[in-house]
Amino acid sequence: MDEKTKKVIRIDLNEFKLYLRLKNKTALTLHFNSPSRMFYLSVIAFVVNEMKRLGKITSIPLGNHLNLLALLNETVGGSAGSSDKGNLLPRIYKKWKDALPDLEDAPLFKVLGRKKEYDEGIGKTYHFTEEEKDSWANLFEYKGSEENIRLRFSIDRLGVNLDDIVIIYEEYFNEEAWEKFILSLKSKVEETPEPTDLVSKEPEAPVFRLRKWKIAWPGRYQWVTLTVAIILIMGATTLAVWRAYFSSPSSNEE
Repeated sequence: MDEKTKKVIRIDLNEFKLYLRLKNKTALTLHFNSPSRMFYLSVIAFVVNEMKRLGKITSIPLGNHLNLLALLNETVGGSAGSSDKGNLLPRIYKKWKDALPDLEDAPLFKVLGRKKEYDEGIGKTYHFTEEEKDSWANLFEYKGSEENIRLRFSIDRLGVNLDDIVIIYEEYFNEEAWEKFILSLKSKVEETPEPTDLVSKEPEAPVFRLRKWKIAWPGRYQWVTLTVAIILIMGATTLAVWRAYFSSPSSNEE
């Protein structure tokens, strides 16, 4: 295994799993196994990447990154909720504050290899230790309010530094992995309008042919009208001549 994949905390954006391997033998593997859940692991990865970029464990303001958060929500998250600032930021705030630190109920991830439920046919549940639950809960720190959110992945509370955490995407690591991940999401967004363009072009052909017919018919009606008028004029002229020719002799005879 590569040295980078042996890090204490690994954020795997290929399988959307988070591995926690602490020196005090706390070991957790969390699977973010639905679009909505994937979105929150992406937010964790974003916060970690920003801390690595700044070179220190600090809180990251989300209000400056709304476009990126909307991209994550619409692609990775499957548009699970509005990307508008009025709805997106409060949603992240509440999940980071209440749902993500909840290791026991795990509303935003599935714990692998630690907790087995009765309905899975195992018949035995392996509960988390208080140390495991505290270790996970202490990783999440928020500041501000629902409108002005600052998130911090507080690995320093566990005796871990930035060098002990790694982001993985494809064969890339950390900042390069994050950039490749975002580029892949942007390329998916750019690909989606193409089918709609093709669909929108198809109705143009029949509309255009209908317009040709509409333009051609009035010309035909004009020729028919003109022909009928000529026939009527010729008929009236013939009738007038005939009456003049045959009526005049009869008047002379009288």
